[in-house]
Amino acid sequence: MKPAAVHILLALAETDRHGYAIMQAVREQSAGAVPLRTGSFYRHLAALIDAGLVSETSARPADADPRRGAYYRLTPRGRAALEAERRRLVDLIAVFPAARRAPRKGHA
Repeated sequence: MKPAAVHILLALAETDRHGYAIMQAVREQSAGAVPLRTGSFYRHLAALIDAGLVSETSARPADADPRRGAYYRLTPRGRAALEAERRRLVDLIAVFPAARRAPRKGHA
């Protein structure tokens, strides 16, 4: 899964958000490392919606900004995908110490 997609799912894990709030959350949680412009953000979001991981919701939080458009939420399938990605990354990180200790060919 692309980093931008993972960050979008993470931004929706706690609460429903509108597009701009998702972009802000991605910027904050990635410390700016995942650059999302409006066009690329909505392409990623559309792919996540098409995959059934995110859905548009008509429900609005009590403190919703009435000037904002659509709100989005993580679907159960999206939560499962996010958890699978978390497990994959944890497993990947677990092999790093072993990879560091393994001698390179020709280096003993």
